[in-house]
Amino acid sequence: MKPERALYEDLDAPDRARLRALADIAEGRTVPHEQVIEWLKTWGTPDEKPMPSEWLE
Repeated sequence: MKPERALYEDLDAPDRARLRALADIAEGRTVPHEQVIEWLKTWGTPDEKPMPSEWLE
């Protein structure tokens, strides 16, 4: 029996990433802009913060 092809097998990596991003947005898996800005403000400072791990959940 031949295995089924993956749904997005024929797409290149950038197209697959865009589709995953659109699915995340549709499901509400986003980080508010204000939170991202506050995190970015720490870059290059003595108290630079790592990306919050909950953003990857």
